[in-house]
Amino acid sequence: MSISTWLIIAVLLTLNVFYVAAEFAVVGVRRSRIRQLAQEGDALARGLLPFLEDPRRLDRYIAASQIGITLSSLGLGAFGQATLAGDLAPYFAHWGDLQELAALSAASAVVLAFLTTLQVLFGELVPKAIALQHPVPLALYTYLPMRWSLWLFAGFIAVLNGSGNLFLRLLGLPQSRHQHIHTPEELELLIAESRDGGLLEPEEQQRLHQALRLSRRTARQLMVPRRSVVALDARTSPAELLRQVAQSPYTRLPVYQDSIEQIIGMVQTKEVAGLFVQRGQPPAIEEVLQPIPRVPSSLSADRLLTVLRRERVRQAVVVDEFGGMEGIVTLEDVLAELVGEMGDEFKELGPQPARLADGRVRLPGLLPLDQAPAWTGVEWRGEADTVSGHILAVAGRFLEAGEKLDVEGAEVEVEALDGHTIAAVLVRPRPPLQAREET
Repeated sequence: MSISTWLIIAVLLTLNVFYVAAEFAVVGVRRSRIRQLAQEGDALARGLLPFLEDPRRLDRYIAASQIGITLSSLGLGAFGQATLAGDLAPYFAHWGDLQELAALSAASAVVLAFLTTLQVLFGELVPKAIALQHPVPLALYTYLPMRWSLWLFAGFIAVLNGSGNLFLRLLGLPQSRHQHIHTPEELELLIAESRDGGLLEPEEQQRLHQALRLSRRTARQLMVPRRSVVALDARTSPAELLRQVAQSPYTRLPVYQDSIEQIIGMVQTKEVAGLFVQRGQPPAIEEVLQPIPRVPSSLSADRLLTVLRRERVRQAVVVDEFGGMEGIVTLEDVLAELVGEMGDEFKELGPQPARLADGRVRLPGLLPLDQAPAWTGVEWRGEADTVSGHILAVAGRFLEAGEKLDVEGAEVEVEALDGHTIAAVLVRPRPPLQAREET
């Protein structure tokens, strides 16, 4: 076993390491980071970026890596058996008292097992782990050799990619493209992994989860319902307008004509106060009336933000499919979905969930239904948007204060009513599955 033999084995193993690192680095690297480096003047990043942005070119890049891995692995095995096995065969014949052919076969098996272990451990697992932990530098450092490999393997890539795509078409399957695209569910898993890895605080993870869910929340789920809207009658006198503005904790008040169903605009309390200070008398409501847009109740929260920004307003009327007014949604309602509800010295927070000393939890009736599982231990699902609506749907009738019922495994007691609407409930959370099995 000469030094040149081991040198060739080391070169083939190094090539395998290189192609594995190049493949996993280009798959794991963030395109936004490479784009940022390219904008900062990094020449390697400028060269790599087109491959990340074009799925076809990325396919060819990865194909070159896989061809390189395959050729170096096959070369390593073939060369090792041709050289090392021949050198070891006499020892097997001597120690094991074997025939020449049997000794050669045994030596070949041992060499193959040794080289396979070496290749898997140092040629696959180690470079893969390093590439996934440091994808940016490895993707950049391997870029130029990969460009040469793309030129060298161009014929192989064309034949193999073409054959693979033809086979997929025969099976009726779409051609796969390597793209750096993740579904919202996959992004949530990535965020959870970042938290588990210590890169995100729990509060940061929660905010990112809320941001991802923003597109799945609708104006109807975020709005203040019609029965809770504080609004002004268009016939309100200037003196009464000033009095209501002074007593209101809100900076903007909707204005209705005849009934709350007919919202015709809104007034800003700051403008009313400013005119009163300037003139010494309050303005008429027509002077300060501003338009207010209408949005469908099914409009997603992210598109709602676009509407509010385009119209340069901070609130909108939410209407159902028949044009009926359902409530008012504000910019603060959308922001509260991202960072949690906020109050100030003038406007208090609404009722919040709370854990009681007896183990139960108090839930506001207007709590969004998708927030209930964190308190109840039960995944409540239904057509309703709020805890109150879901409980009434399960009961199938209006309930009285003090009534108890089982809602999908959780014991619920109606604590308070607001008219026919449930204002608050007491819930005994369902114990975890493990605790139930132990009892």
